[in-house]
Amino acid sequence: MTTAVALLVPAAGVGARMGGLSKPFLELGGRSVLEWALSPFLARTDVAEVVVALGAEAAAWDPGRLDPRVRTARGGSSRFGSVANALERLETDASIVAVHDGARPFPPPDAVDACIRLATAGVGAVAGVPAVDTIKRVGDRQVIEGTPPRTELWYAQTPQVFPRDLFERAVAHARAGGTAPTDDASMVERLGAEVRMVESAATNLKITRPEDIVTAEILIARGFV
Repeated sequence: MTTAVALLVPAAGVGARMGGLSKPFLELGGRSVLEWALSPFLARTDVAEVVVALGAEAAAWDPGRLDPRVRTARGGSSRFGSVANALERLETDASIVAVHDGARPFPPPDAVDACIRLATAGVGAVAGVPAVDTIKRVGDRQVIEGTPPRTELWYAQTPQVFPRDLFERAVAHARAGGTAPTDDASMVERLGAEVRMVESAATNLKITRPEDIVTAEILIARGFV
């Protein structure tokens, strides 16, 4: 029996580093960033519903045109707020919750599949890549306080996928504590639950700055995605 998956997509950011442009609705290769981001999930028969948390763009976007499983939720004042609002809008009894950034257009299908399989087995899963740069821990006045071993460090991406009951408890715990985490897995980690890294790819970039659009278009033109 196939386990049903619900996908939450925070996509309500103000795009400050993109000059105020809405990143999910920027065009790449004839499709919006958001359409690219949703595509690998909508291709899966186990994805029962998709809730996209949007800001002012929600009124002008028809999610049903893309797929009848997709609908919108009100974006929050933070990424966490958007994820929590989308979670409240779920209508199915899907037992797995996946979260994927609406500004991350190229989630590798293999990484998506591996994350969902781990969550189905009862643990959290985070797509990411091993750090290739030396990371510095910096304090006041940009004084370097330490250099963590690079072999222990990964760059976290999305999707991040969890058993639904575990994720709902993590969201409730974060709300009760008044915290607004920037990473979904960190909420689950605070409960002491197991979360594993799944190797993804550098092509799973997040559109943050104008140069990221150039990189994304090159990836499309060269057939890397």
